[in-house]
Formats: sequence, structure tokens, C-alpha cells
Amino acid sequence: MSLDIPDQVRKTVVADGNEAWLDELPGMVESLAQEWSLLIGSSFAGGHAALVVEVTLVDGTPAVLKIGVPGRDVGPEALALRLADGEGCAKLLGEDVGRQALLLERLGAPMYDTVADPARRHNLLCDVAVRLWRPIGPDINLPTGATLAERYADRLPELWEQAGRPCSPATVADALNCMNRRRLAHDDRSAVLVHGDVHEMNALRASDGSYKLIDPAGLRAEPACDLGTIVRCNPDLGDDLWVRTQQLAARTGVDATAIWEWGTIHRVVSGVYACSIGFQPFGDLLLAEADRLSA
Repeated sequence: MSLDIPDQVRKTVVADGNEAWLDELPGMVESLAQEWSLLIGSSFAGGHAALVVEVTLVDGTPAVLKIGVPGRDVGPEALALRLADGEGCAKLLGEDVGRQALLLERLGAPMYDTVADPARRHNLLCDVAVRLWRPIGPDINLPTGATLAERYADRLPELWEQAGRPCSPATVADALNCMNRRRLAHDDRSAVLVHGDVHEMNALRASDGSYKLIDPAGLRAEPACDLGTIVRCNPDLGDDLWVRTQQLAARTGVDATAIWEWGTIHRVVSGVYACSIGFQPFGDLLLAEADRLSA
């Protein structure tokens, strides 16, 4: 079958030395289409870690087929989607983790394109995150917020050097201190399912006019982990981020200090990573803000 593979997906796979997967991909899609009775449509542009294709179910329902590139484990995402069961996230319609394939509810345009006011977007993102959160215990095999903080702390200094030290040492130290405090604050008894990367391009309009999140990392963490990504959003907006943090805290009842510290973590890690891959001006905007706040 003929299959349109977006350039960014192709570049990722080639850079990782997995060109053979590209040759296998059309056959994999055709096999999944037969097993799940799918009519295959066009590929979605954007993204680099998965092929995402429009499909139609046998009863005419529009859906999405997502296949992760080699090295990407869609298992945590599938588990998070099963736990959410369509509340706050796209509904999971089918999965084949062995082939890194997910069949998902098809949603509409991203919030970034449909809601002009950034402050209103922040409130909507907050509301959709709240719909997703639900208590989950340590028997659920998802990484914790403590694990995420540890992983970031291990990776950030090296990534900062590789990126050419794009922010001040004080900014890195501030982020590392926040990571340590959030690691120590993790409590299995109060942890909930969180998305891990709540932003305006990951929230798509559902058929009922609400918004649902896509691409959950799938974490067992404190809710502030998600609210911190909303504090990171729109680094060129020029608003007072502490006021934004307090508004999110008031809207959710989540501790403002925890939100602020996760916001610092996400801002610095995302900024340094964006600079390391040349994703600009986003990286520079995030780190200019981080340097100002840590000065």
C-alpha cells in the first residue's frame, strides 16, 4: 500500500539507524487495517515520534491510528488512556503494544488554533487536566513524579553542557533544587494519574465542544506536575507567572509552591532541550524567563 510518512518521522527513524522499519511500515499498517477493519486515510503532519494516520472504522466512526517509532514504548500511554477511559483524554479504541500501535478517538483542532486568548486557554487546560486526574495506587505500573524528577536531575547538567550552556548556572541550580524538593514530596497515598505535558497543542476539541488531551506520558504523580506545564506555556506572554500560579492553585486547590516548582522544572528542562535541538525561539524565550526569575 502507498503510505505518506511525514518528513520529521522519517528523519527521526533514519537518525536512529532504523531505516528498515520504514520499509516494514506499509505492511504493518495494512495488517492492522485488516485486523481492526479500518479504512486508511491521510497521514497527519507534525510530530516526530509516531506515525499518525486518519482511519475510519467499519461503522463509519472516524478514528486515528498511531504507531510509535522504534525505541518508543507506547505501553505507558496505552495504560494511561485505559485508566482515563475517555475522560480528559482521547478514548482508546484498540491497542497492539507489540507493534507499538494505538487506535484512538479522532478529535478536532488544537486549542491553540481555536481559542485566541492565552489566559482563557490556561483555564481550559486546567479544567481538562482536572477531568483526567484520578487516584491510582502503587500497584499501577506507571513512572512516578519522583522518578521523573530524578531522571531530569540526572540529565539536565549534561544536556545544558551539550546545548552550549544556554542559561545561567543559577537557573540550572534553581531547577535542580526544585527537582529534589518535588522528588522528596512524592507520596503514593495522594498520587493521581497525570498527563505530563499539558499544553495548547496537546488539547484537541472533542465532538461535544469540550477539549481532550492527547499523547499522555502517563505518570503517577502530584497534580502540580501537570499545572507546572501550564505555567510554562506562552513564555512570550509577559504576564506575572506567580499570579498565574496562584490562579491555578485557587482553581484546583493544589499547593501554589508545588505548582511553581514544577513550573520551574518544566521551563528549564524544556528550554534547554529546545535549544539543544534548535527549536527556536521557544527555547530562548523559556530560558530568558528562567534566568530572569532565578536572578
